[in-house]
Amino acid sequence: MLGNPYDRECPTRQLLDRIGDQWTVLIVGALTDGPLRFTEIGKRVDGISQKVLTQTLRSLVRDGILIRTAYPVIPPKVEYELTQLGRNLAEPLDLLDRWARQNMDQVTAARAAYDAENAATAS
Repeated sequence: MLGNPYDRECPTRQLLDRIGDQWTVLIVGALTDGPLRFTEIGKRVDGISQKVLTQTLRSLVRDGILIRTAYPVIPPKVEYELTQLGRNLAEPLDLLDRWARQNMDQVTAARAAYDAENAATAS
């Protein structure tokens, strides 16, 4: 099903919103090395609240990007891992991660120049 992501009602746009979310990018990245438990994901993704982590994991499972496996043990053990669809998504996200790391100095310089120019005009 092809759609028009520029139309706010298009399912394609909703999917782009999901995979473009900062937490989705970081969670998928955290799971590229294999399955993790909820608390392990929370430790790797610094700054995410438990509520947002729970919501994002549920959405990713619903979208078929993650698998949630609950083991019948005490204490309860639940792991999350990437599906094949999630592994496919991890590839372009890894490219974005590498781009950000390689270009961060240029972005920082551009921000500083912009801020300096706007500080001068605001005075």
